[in-house]
Amino acid sequence: MKAKILLVDDDPFTRKLFEGLLKKSAFDLQTSANVTEARKILRETDFNLLILDQRLPDGNGLDLFAEIRSERPNQLAILITGFAEVRDAVRAVREGLFDYLTKPFENLEELEAVIGKALEMDRAYREIANLRETIGELPGLPVLINRSPVMERLIIKLRQAAPLDTTVLIEGESGTGKEIVAKKIHARSQRSARPMLELNCGALSESLLEATLFGYEKGAFTSAAKATPGYFEEADGGTLFLDEIADMSPKLQASLLRVLQEHTFVRLGSTVQRSSDFRLICATNKSLEAEMKAGNFRSDLYYRINVVVLHLPPLRERREDILPLAMYFLEHFNLKFGKTAGPLTPEAIVALERAEWAGNVRELKHAVERAVVSNSGGPLTPAAFGIADDAVAGTITAAQPLPFREARDAFDRQYFENLLQLTSGNISEAARLAGIARQNFYGHVLRLGIVTKS
Repeated sequence: MKAKILLVDDDPFTRKLFEGLLKKSAFDLQTSANVTEARKILRETDFNLLILDQRLPDGNGLDLFAEIRSERPNQLAILITGFAEVRDAVRAVREGLFDYLTKPFENLEELEAVIGKALEMDRAYREIANLRETIGELPGLPVLINRSPVMERLIIKLRQAAPLDTTVLIEGESGTGKEIVAKKIHARSQRSARPMLELNCGALSESLLEATLFGYEKGAFTSAAKATPGYFEEADGGTLFLDEIADMSPKLQASLLRVLQEHTFVRLGSTVQRSSDFRLICATNKSLEAEMKAGNFRSDLYYRINVVVLHLPPLRERREDILPLAMYFLEHFNLKFGKTAGPLTPEAIVALERAEWAGNVRELKHAVERAVVSNSGGPLTPAAFGIADDAVAGTITAAQPLPFREARDAFDRQYFENLLQLTSGNISEAARLAGIARQNFYGHVLRLGIVTKS
């Protein structure tokens, strides 16, 4: 489906420029020359993006945007103006506009890039809303974002395996969301009405893990003050999720294998055989096959649990999911802390998508949480996430060249920052040296997220 864009501008030349620019990009563009007509159009149609002139014959683009945002909080808009002033830019930022551009447009590719980033953010908003509507989740509950092809394939495999009541092995680096995948499997299984018990095998000593799994009778060991059922017993009819199973000791690997084969177990300090019908889901951040070949994991247990394998890719292999994940976490933490941080600036989007995220989704989540906690409100720049400007720009190498637009932005940022440093932050003098109008210079500075003294 084509993205719908509404342009509100009384200048025929600007409308013609946008019609030519967006027609070749196959967008559905509607235009209006005034606020009154725009209000009527907006009552009848939902747009992915608004492009608003600041000064209109019967009103102001910023005022119109404030009206729309009161009804549609996630509405995205770009303000365009030929009368750039610092106070207008500040207000635009506070109102939550995606970007603020000045006429005349010196670089149409730059304009296209800004529109593209805004539509990408709109798509993320809509994906999250559709996901919640589809699965009946409330804001704040964990979701699996599957914009990337690799995650789409994983979701399909998950949905196929979930109802089959077979053992599932989830492989993936730390922080990729293995626990969430396990919960989705349980929620879609025939055992969803019964509990799902979770246990991290790497977080407990061998003796404590054994007691937690098998349970124990009173007096079985020094601190056993009363009989206590274990996870095998309590998971009867439900699901048992064993995270980091590669860290389980050889002794407990053998014990787990017997339980899986015989469906019976004995509490510590007891001789009574007990039975339990549970579904096992395992997860690991290591290669179990490699651990087995190294002699660290039993081959018979490996083949017993290696029935359905789901490989959860690291975030660096699913960069298409970074923006919707970041926006989902932004909404979640704004709600949790009663904040209004955001939206993300175009530079922040680039920075987040290019960052390495060695800690995967968990690291991204914590970065967004810190950004929300540390900011009282307003747009979030790369610095809000602890990402330096040079990390955004990256390094152009033969092995990993930057896309043209990002490389150009990196050059522009360096160029304008150098001019501001040379003129001690005097925008008028810096614009004179650059040979461009002051308002155009300030438009570039605002777009690039450069902090000035103005």
